Amino acid sequence: MIRRLALLLVCGIACSAGTGSPPSEARVDQGGLEWKRLAPVPTPRTEVTAAAIGDRIYVIGGFADPGDTVPTVEIYDISTDDWSTGPDLPVPVNHSMAATLHGDLYVAGGYLGPGVDNPTRTAFVLNGDRWMRIAPLPEPRGAGGLVAIDGRLYLVGGVEGDDHLADETFVYHPRGDKWTKRRGLPGTRQHLGAAGARGRVFVVGGREHGLDTNTGRSDRFNPRSRKWSRMASMPTPRGGLAATATLGFVVAAGGEADRTFDEVEAFDVERRRWRQLPDMPTARHGLGVVAVGSTVYVLAGGPEPGLTYSDANEALDLAPLRGS
Repeated sequence: MIRRLALLLVCGIACSAGTGSPPSEARVDQGGLEWKRLAPVPTPRTEVTAAAIGDRIYVIGGFADPGDTVPTVEIYDISTDDWSTGPDLPVPVNHSMAATLHGDLYVAGGYLGPGVDNPTRTAFVLNGDRWMRIAPLPEPRGAGGLVAIDGRLYLVGGVEGDDHLADETFVYHPRGDKWTKRRGLPGTRQHLGAAGARGRVFVVGGREHGLDTNTGRSDRFNPRSRKWSRMASMPTPRGGLAATATLGFVVAAGGEADRTFDEVEAFDVERRRWRQLPDMPTARHGLGVVAVGSTVYVLAGGPEPGLTYSDANEALDLAPLRGS
């Protein structure tokens, strides 16, 4: 009951339980972009994190029915459209953050559970078929974003504890196995989307606390100058989304307010403007969003606001946008 109440307070609304992917038809826009449904995630989950090594996508942690925080790692093979079981995390986490750097998969922070009132400093790297601990975060952190740029990891935004928004960026240096601190994200927020493109860290959307504080604010960080700059706001304000980058676009998908969002919007890094992409077939929040090549994959997440679960695995190839 305590775990359930904590989740309700973070959501700001009454959470309902549910599993599976609601039926919906893929939609096509005028540019010929079409979503495809792929093999479903074996364990329906929400508040996951995800990252890819080559053509294998790792879906990590999160909540599973009936609301337990899990250490589950499941691996989607793009070439075979099939799933396998990966090594469990050493600890169960929800709202954690993942990124791939130099072919190594890292997972940092998150909430240990039950619920979302126990953020952790733990961080791991996948070494073969087992997880190895790396230097802990300087402070506990959950519901932020982890981005790999120029040989380092940048952990941005999120919550430090007691629902206090993080006001510093953490930078991981793999050679020395250490974290340092940088200037924090302007307009502090959590449940955001983060991605790396053209040597910059991009942060889109998120919220301060409850669902009524969702924002479309978007910022980028220059690691060389160590400065943040504001960019055009995302057209659809939302938190609980996730983001990735490919072909010079930062792609933001999903989210949650009084409804779940199926909107997908892409920021053109060169032209510095947003464009609308076809809606996801399955609206979700707390999902994993990963780009492999020109294709964006959206995996798991909650199909309804609050604590719900999905096994959806859908993909959108952005190749037709090359040169557009």
